[in-house]
Amino acid sequence: MKKEEPKPHVFESISDAHRAFGLPKPRHPLISLVGSHDPGLADVKAPSGSHVLNFYKVSYRPKLSGRLKYGQHYYDFDEGGLLFASPGQLIGSSIGGESSAAECSLYTLLIHPDFLLGHPLSKKIRQYGFFSYSVNEALHLSETEMETVVAIFRMIGEELNSRIDEFSQDVVISQIELLLNYANRFCKRQFITRKAVSNGVLQQLDDLLGRYFDQDLGATRGLPTVQYLASQVNLSPSYLSDMLRSLIGQNAQQYIHTRLIDKAKEKLSTTSLTVSEVAYELGFEHSQSFCKLFKTKTTVSPSEFRRRFN
Repeated sequence: MKKEEPKPHVFESISDAHRAFGLPKPRHPLISLVGSHDPGLADVKAPSGSHVLNFYKVSYRPKLSGRLKYGQHYYDFDEGGLLFASPGQLIGSSIGGESSAAECSLYTLLIHPDFLLGHPLSKKIRQYGFFSYSVNEALHLSETEMETVVAIFRMIGEELNSRIDEFSQDVVISQIELLLNYANRFCKRQFITRKAVSNGVLQQLDDLLGRYFDQDLGATRGLPTVQYLASQVNLSPSYLSDMLRSLIGQNAQQYIHTRLIDKAKEKLSTTSLTVSEVAYELGFEHSQSFCKLFKTKTTVSPSEFRRRFN
């Protein structure tokens, strides 16, 4: 009988997370910055098992012994970097021996969504794709980038530990947005510096979709999805879309549609299949949906394309 995996612990609040890690009560219930230099943190042990946070998390980890599980994947933290998590994401614990909190993170920033209410960042924060990345998609920093990130963490820490007044929240939110904007810049740089790796992934995707359409898998499996492609190359859908956008100017869904239309043109011009049969083989449940997408992408209907081609 298969052994059931224990259910992940859900941290409803930042105070709940502090208690689980044996940390002092946070100064503010909706935001907390934990640093490896904090008194007693070196003796804190991470709780075992996976967990889910109901708040945002940004960590800078210069080094982590062992491996960290995130979703269904493990990642070796030999180089360290910035890690992000959004509310509701499953995060696993380290394996291969316990590690102290000091070894895991130099800084960890926890932000409850309620802290951002009434500010533009409340909506904008959802647009930062890296909050949906997996741990094996961590943002690796150069020495200069690391200094910038650490400086911002220190500014946030100084503000949170100073006397609270009517400006405190606005100042901290501005600092958080500055941190996220720098992270966004560094992410784009990472795609550029890893272009050779990204091109390799693009070739994998081309081969995957080529086989998918050549074997008419759409008839039995339906249309290929972003989630399917991402799982085949061990990336999260969000990271895959950002990577493709940097390479070819299209997100993952647009890339699938482009390949889909290319295959449709091939079938329409080289076979006697009806439009409905072409739609079925590609994975469409309804031929009307296929015709609508085809016309959107080519400005002509499938039937008109066939007539013009012939």
